[in-house]
Amino acid sequence: MKSNSLNIVKGENDLLYVTFPNLDDGNCISAVTTRMGGVSRGKYASMNMSFSNGDNPKAVKENYNILFSSLGLDPEKAVFSQQTHTCNLRVVKPEDFGKGLVKERDYTDIDGLITNLKGVTLVTHFADCVPLLFYDPKCEVIAASHAGWRGTVQEIGKKTVDAMVSMFGSNPADIKVAIGPSIGCCCYEVDQPVFAEFERLSYIEAFKIFSPKSNGKYMLDLWTANRLILENAGIKRENICVTDLCTSCNSNYFHSHRATGGNRGLIAAVIALKDK
Repeated sequence: MKSNSLNIVKGENDLLYVTFPNLDDGNCISAVTTRMGGVSRGKYASMNMSFSNGDNPKAVKENYNILFSSLGLDPEKAVFSQQTHTCNLRVVKPEDFGKGLVKERDYTDIDGLITNLKGVTLVTHFADCVPLLFYDPKCEVIAASHAGWRGTVQEIGKKTVDAMVSMFGSNPADIKVAIGPSIGCCCYEVDQPVFAEFERLSYIEAFKIFSPKSNGKYMLDLWTANRLILENAGIKRENICVTDLCTSCNSNYFHSHRATGGNRGLIAAVIALKDK
């Protein structure tokens, strides 16, 4: 697996994950996992990051221990989203530490997490949808959002930026964003109803994100769609790192729903501010 825009990091015992050059300034820790380097078996092999798809919970916990140990993160301070393809966001506070990993969540329908707390790791999950990671180095604020086509068309990227501005005083011009590994326009076929949903985003010209097919369907470019939404929210183009890794094309490295017909685990996107 090769990338021209992301860093591919090899850890101990076959651990493999990707990081983002624009987020790595020594104060921010971020990564998207691959399916390599864990202890899960069968269709989950080997680095499955989800407790909700039937995998052995002990194996999933060990996968997090492996990843967090490599990144220098504290599993007791991890906070999980609870994704249902909404554009709902949650501001993470100290009482949320551990929710999803070491204790139960008391919230639902959360596809984005935001915090300015150091040492807490925001965790979102994927198997083709788009990971969006946000970092404001000036105000020291981070966020992680889950953008499938529904979240994308609901402009979860813009809503995350707006929340960073309104809740923490961020300036969009200072925010850096990573668009992580996910299904590419090479593999993502959608139908007319999805095309119609995106037509309501008047600032995005359809030809920039859709390629029509002879069967009446379209190939959708979620990477470009999210980039254009972020730029419309005030993020500078040079502050956006866009993946060139399609999870479906690279299903031997990433869990992919389309490539496996749903028989898969989940990868995770994580981001944290260093606890100095």
